[in-house]
Amino acid sequence: MNSAKKISERLIKKYPNRRLYDTQTSSYITVTDVKQLVLDNEDFMVVDAKTNEDLTRSILLQIILEEEASGVPMFSSTALSQIIRYYGHAMQGMMGSYLDKNIQAFIDIQNKLTENSKGAFDGKPFSPEMWTQFMSVQGPMMQGMMTNYIEQSKNLFVQMQEQMQSKSVNMFTAFPFVAPEKDDKQQ
Repeated sequence: MNSAKKISERLIKKYPNRRLYDTQTSSYITVTDVKQLVLDNEDFMVVDAKTNEDLTRSILLQIILEEEASGVPMFSSTALSQIIRYYGHAMQGMMGSYLDKNIQAFIDIQNKLTENSKGAFDGKPFSPEMWTQFMSVQGPMMQGMMTNYIEQSKNLFVQMQEQMQSKSVNMFTAFPFVAPEKDDKQQ
C-alpha cells in the first residue's frame, strides 16, 4: 500500500541551485506553486535531486515561515517558544502526536460545519469569503467552543500524565532498591 501511495504522489526534485522541478509537468516551479499544491490537496513529495533525501517537510516549513512573516501570523511567539522547548524533551513524540490530533479534530469540526451548511447555500460548500462572514457573526460562539475543547484536551493530557506517573511509581516500587551505605569517611 505504501508503494501505491508513492506512485500517486507528485514528485518534485530540488536541485543544488535551489530550483524545484515538477516531474509531472516537466517544468520548474516555485515555492508558491508548491503552496498551491497543498491548497489543492495534491499529494507530493520533494526530494533532493542528487541524494533522493526527502525534503518535503523542509519545504512545508519554508511555506509556513513565509506565511508567518506576512499577514497575520497563526502562531504567537509564546506558542513557538513552547514548541521549541519540546525538541529533545522526552515528551517530544507525544507533543507532535498531540498537535497532529488536535489539528485533525479542528479540521473534522470545520468539515462537519461545511457539510451541514451545504443545504443553506444551494449545495455549495463554504468559500473563504463565506467562512469570513460566518466567523464574524459566530466568532464568539466558536471561540467558546474551542476554549471548551482545549480545556477538555488539556485535562485529558494532565490525566494521562498522572496515570503514567502513577504506573511508573508502582512499577519501580516492585524493585527492592538498597540505599547506598554511608562510608564512615563521608560523615
